[in-house]
Amino acid sequence: MLAVQLQRHARPDLACASVEVPDPGAPGPGEAVVAIRAAAINPADLLIFEGRYPGPEELPAFVGIEGAGEVLAVGEGVDLAPGDHVLSLGRANWAERVKAEAGQFIRIPKSLAWRDAAQLKANPPSAHLMLSQYVDLQPGDWVVQNAANSAVGRHIIRFARARGLKTANIVRRTPLIEELTALGADVVVIDEGDIAAKIRDAAGAEAPIRLGIDAIGGAATSILADCLSDGGTVVNYGFISGEACRMTPYHTVIHGLTLTGFWLVGYMRSTPRFEIEAMYAEMARAFEEGVLVSPVEAEYTLDRATEALAHAHAESRGGKILLTPHGAL
Repeated sequence: MLAVQLQRHARPDLACASVEVPDPGAPGPGEAVVAIRAAAINPADLLIFEGRYPGPEELPAFVGIEGAGEVLAVGEGVDLAPGDHVLSLGRANWAERVKAEAGQFIRIPKSLAWRDAAQLKANPPSAHLMLSQYVDLQPGDWVVQNAANSAVGRHIIRFARARGLKTANIVRRTPLIEELTALGADVVVIDEGDIAAKIRDAAGAEAPIRLGIDAIGGAATSILADCLSDGGTVVNYGFISGEACRMTPYHTVIHGLTLTGFWLVGYMRSTPRFEIEAMYAEMARAFEEGVLVSPVEAEYTLDRATEALAHAHAESRGGKILLTPHGAL
């Protein structure tokens, strides 16, 4: 069967290759074998391949943060059945089939489209948890974020709107203003000039902007801090700039702002299984009920993984790039 292997750290399409590997074989006690039907390519995958994000310690290594599929077989003592649809919590999911301890899989509704299941694991819970865990936001409160056209950014806009929150969103391209406004964004500004002044003018001088969500780091963190009301919190979750997050004593001492970080992996390691299952059930409902909508720009089979990675690495995309190991969805 085919699987995607990270062979060296480089530009994503040069770092990885599709390779023939042995079939995983029959499951042992406590194990399950799953046919991966769809997997999204996420920014974290691309950063791993470039050596800029935590990933495999030894190369070559099999990769792929996302993966959703259908159970093919189970071993003794497993509370899954062939035909169940599952989300894989492993990090080597870009393969035709994976075998792992059954605890690495979470059952998801069969009614959930594979295109949505492919994007369920990382981005929706990240958006949900950053909106929920750090600041006790009330209807009418504001959230400001950069990289607002990312998948996480779009989910934040949709989740916030469903909760009666307002969003101020920083983007790099003018066409995104209309696009994100149609998605439910309250304010969208271009990343140039005095961004904080533009957001304050649009939101109102006294608007309670209590949470900033930062995917970039570096100077971008400071810009978000400039937007916040006294006592607000900046949550950094991304490495896009490759620079350390910047905030000044003016932010922390004079305005009482807090900087903290979010990593979904850390949350998963410290959270009971039943809470994780409940969270993913909630995320699946959000897709099925239309609270979340995440477009797909293209699908690629595993033998075209390097093309898929080149596409995912390009700027100005209109949706996610998916790997579909068993063909079109």
